[in-house]
Amino acid sequence: MEAVVVDAGSKLLKAGPAIPDQAPSMISPTQMKRMPEDGSANDSSLSEDITVDPVVRGFIRDWDAMEDLLHHVLYTGLGWEIGNEGQILFTDPLCTPKAVREQLVQLMFETFNISGFYASEQAVLSLYAVGRISGCTVDIGHGKIDIAPVIEGAVHHIASRRFEIGGIDLTNLLAQELGKSNLGINISMPDVEKIKEQYSCCAEDELAYEKTENSCQTEKHTLPDGQVITIGRERYTVGEALFQPSILGLEAHGIVEQLVRCISTVSSDNHRQLLENTVLCGGTTSMPGFEERFQKEAGLCSSAVRPALVKPPEYMPENLTMYSAWVGGAILAKVVFPQNQHVTKADYDETGPSVVHRKCF
Repeated sequence: MEAVVVDAGSKLLKAGPAIPDQAPSMISPTQMKRMPEDGSANDSSLSEDITVDPVVRGFIRDWDAMEDLLHHVLYTGLGWEIGNEGQILFTDPLCTPKAVREQLVQLMFETFNISGFYASEQAVLSLYAVGRISGCTVDIGHGKIDIAPVIEGAVHHIASRRFEIGGIDLTNLLAQELGKSNLGINISMPDVEKIKEQYSCCAEDELAYEKTENSCQTEKHTLPDGQVITIGRERYTVGEALFQPSILGLEAHGIVEQLVRCISTVSSDNHRQLLENTVLCGGTTSMPGFEERFQKEAGLCSSAVRPALVKPPEYMPENLTMYSAWVGGAILAKVVFPQNQHVTKADYDETGPSVVHRKCF
């Protein structure tokens, strides 16, 4: 039985058997609805709006909900049988607290009775997915932005940066902007999220964005309830916020300048290797125009060595940026489990949860 790879994000959980040149077989929302204790769903007015987020800003926050979600994914979604559980590899977000890693390995061995466990950092795995062991990842997820230099398969933690903004904040920004231009129309957040995914894009540069203030093509969009809204400049504002965080009310540099500043804290011997092997990942980076804008800003940056993006190999699945960490995990699983480099049940029984720090790095 193939090992299972799980990448649990704030918005989507990606899971499936470790087959590296295929997309994960299961991609499901991480957010869950809480049902009444007696299991009845008759009083829908009470239950429909009670949502639970097991993962917040990249980290597991609600362990009971996470257990329920993993039970559904592994047994119902992927066909595990109770008493015949296999091996599992999890992707770790940047700066995962030790306590979270220990609690996860404890949950997997004591509740799910797995036969083997491994965890590896998302930045390293995203590089593996494009055939690199050194480089820098810019991961714009639903709840956070991680910039992580990786040298010879190890994250350079001192130089890494984590920002508590992500796709959810861009969705909130879009909701505010649409509210200003469509007065009196109440748009639900799930609808705003869909509008963001359908319409948002990046302007060619800062000047092109400024021009949208005076002239910008508008489109009509019909909401599920039949109301019609107008979408204009807002679509560009979402992408622009990544390059001009002041739009979000933040005193911070844009994404390319942040990358260059991260790398500048690493030994100068590694600057070229890191910047010229930059990998974009996370759903937000697949926004139309984002990659082109990133490259244009990179050409204008102050660094002597300019960031250059690594293109995924042709044989890799489409939309690799959406789940590059999962694909890298599938590649790694093909190595660590056959070569017995993982945490076994005997390792766990002998040492306890802290074994994860010794064997997964």
